[in-house]
Amino acid sequence: MDDAHKGSMPPISLADVRTARVTPEEALALHAEGRPGKLEIRLTKPLITARDLSLAYSPGVAEPCLHIARDQALAYDYTSKGNFVAVVSNGTAVLGLGNLGALASKPVMEGKVALFKRFADVDGIDLCVDTEDVDDFVNAVKHLGPSFGGINLEDIKAPECFVIEQRLRELMDIPVFHDDQHGTAIVAAAGLLNAVHLTGRELRDITIVINGAGAAAIACAELMKAMGVTPRNVILCDTKGVVYRGRTEGMNQWKSAHAVETGKRTLAQAMEGADCFFGLSVKGAVTPEMLRSMADKPIVFAMANPDPEITPEEAKAVRPDCIIATGRSDYPNQVNNVLGFPFIFRGALDVRASTINDAMKVAAARALAMLAREDVPEEVNTAGGGPGKALRFGPEYIIPNAFDPRLISRVPVAVARAAVESGVARKPITDLTRYARTLAGRLDATANAMELITERVRANPRTVVFAEGEEEKVVRAALAFHNSGYGSPVLVGREDRIQDVLRSLGVQLPPGITIRNARNSDSNRRYAEFLYARRQREGFLFRDCQRLVNQDRNVFAACMLALGDADAVVTGVTRSYAVALEGIASAIDQAPGEVLFGLTLLLARVSGTVFVADTAIHERPDAATLAEIAVQSAAAARRLGHEPRVAFLSFSTFGDPKGHIPGSLREAVRLLDERKVDFEYDGEMAADVALDPALRAHLYPFCRLTGPANVLVMPGLHAAHILTKAVPRLTSATTIGPLLMGMSRPVQIVPMDASVTQLLDMACLAAHAAIGR
Repeated sequence: MDDAHKGSMPPISLADVRTARVTPEEALALHAEGRPGKLEIRLTKPLITARDLSLAYSPGVAEPCLHIARDQALAYDYTSKGNFVAVVSNGTAVLGLGNLGALASKPVMEGKVALFKRFADVDGIDLCVDTEDVDDFVNAVKHLGPSFGGINLEDIKAPECFVIEQRLRELMDIPVFHDDQHGTAIVAAAGLLNAVHLTGRELRDITIVINGAGAAAIACAELMKAMGVTPRNVILCDTKGVVYRGRTEGMNQWKSAHAVETGKRTLAQAMEGADCFFGLSVKGAVTPEMLRSMADKPIVFAMANPDPEITPEEAKAVRPDCIIATGRSDYPNQVNNVLGFPFIFRGALDVRASTINDAMKVAAARALAMLAREDVPEEVNTAGGGPGKALRFGPEYIIPNAFDPRLISRVPVAVARAAVESGVARKPITDLTRYARTLAGRLDATANAMELITERVRANPRTVVFAEGEEEKVVRAALAFHNSGYGSPVLVGREDRIQDVLRSLGVQLPPGITIRNARNSDSNRRYAEFLYARRQREGFLFRDCQRLVNQDRNVFAACMLALGDADAVVTGVTRSYAVALEGIASAIDQAPGEVLFGLTLLLARVSGTVFVADTAIHERPDAATLAEIAVQSAAAARRLGHEPRVAFLSFSTFGDPKGHIPGSLREAVRLLDERKVDFEYDGEMAADVALDPALRAHLYPFCRLTGPANVLVMPGLHAAHILTKAVPRLTSATTIGPLLMGMSRPVQIVPMDASVTQLLDMACLAAHAAIGR
């Protein structure tokens, strides 16, 4: 969906677009497992009793129908229209794969819907229209307006995409937006604004060469001019060369609109003395000689995917003074459409805009540009800077990180303001400051934080030991860890067994994965001596330690970690949590001054992420332990982007009913009072009181919590297990963990029924914890 040049290049094979991060098998497995695809419909109202059905359907549904018939604007109040976008395609330009047809475009359209929800809480549905006839396509879509608040066109080839978008914009009174055109243009424009600023130029004075004349290229040319670039200074090139006035070969009305008076006929000639190059074409289109001919401090946006027109390494070798951006995430300055379309639609929907006009696009570009100039949040900076680097506004940071949590509260506000000021908003927002605060609370911070963690691990890869290396899902997780660029996995097990698993999966062992057999490792003597020094006064003989190292893979893995032969360990698939922890603890100590406990993340669709502790270690923690668990859990919540609000849970709420257990919880609160911690906390309280601010306000107005509790400290292991084991199976919530907190070295123990994805997440979290140690 970040393909900047759809419609301007020939189809390419699947082999050309594979990245090092996922394999075809992994991608197919994700789409096929469980309920096929990436989408499902969820109800927003309870439909349990006959009365519920009567209100939601017959006869109750008649009331909103009658009101909407009298005033169509009420559809935004009584239906999902105001937060509902149709993602529409005919599959004639799917990614960089060419014309695959409507049905083959569906996985991409489902993905686009998922991104709308993930980044801006916009609901959507994919509509794949099986026609290449422009009239048929327009007629199919134009009648859908009553159902949706906006239309996102996707993967439609040029030049038909221009005609389709223009006609639908004229026919429909809701926003129609072809992201392949405008998304790329808006994000690229943001980067250009900052590059121009850094090189001391003015937009009106720069000369731009745009190579490629497809959907994105034409949109870039139009938006650059709308933002102030002098039209005669924009030279458009295609496979035939410069688009100049009087040219007839390979022309159409959209190219003709950008034809200029010039004697230049080739891309090489156009590049001579140019300030800026926008590439929306093909790999290798720009040579070092072309780059040398550009003006001082050239600005190069090589946005062809999967490989740019010229790589940053090649560009910097011949022009160290250049500023370069690409469409790829493994280079600085990624022109990523996800920075644009979710937030543009969010702002447009919230003011019920009738269209998305140039003013709104320019506002989005300027908001992105200004955000890149601000100090980068620590969690984003830590993840994206890489070893010894920091994300700071400059030549290698002119476009914000796609997972910057501030995007949701900046770009939609700018778009909404522009919609109001340009007269296309039908429900103007007057208090934009309050609107920004509301936006900031729409999304759960965990998803962004997890992505930032994975990006930091990619930038700082680590060696992680997978202690149960003969298990199929462990092998699959290790392969995914390696393919994702997180580091070097070590599989502990017998090589013949692991090779058998690999053969059954149809893959070979990649060079970056190591197999260690605990029985015949040349490190066994060293590990046994280390273990004996730790355990000799606990009844262990040297031969006992030798046996443990040789036969217990968790002990072997822990010794590897303790002696610096690895950075982290993940285990748990074949042993219970307690047994796995016993093996690990034989070689790894608890962190000084910390409590050892389990912290589980419950990720719910409605309430967001809730942290639950202790879910692994303490059967009945005392007050001091409860207080320390609260402190460490609050710190973990902050690391994952949440402002902690801690509730000590019980069957009792502030003394009613009375009992023995609530006393230790009240004592834990008193201990935190003495420590003067910097987060909200209170208790003891029942779970409904902790999670429902309205209930607290009504019955317990003295409670210190200012919002729903997001860190739940449980009174004992029994209650913690009941909650975290039952909720995911009764609701749509998912879990991460329990994370093992308080160890001196990075170790994670997964549940025995952990999936490959859970194993991968835990291995990545363990690797992240190892960074900086």
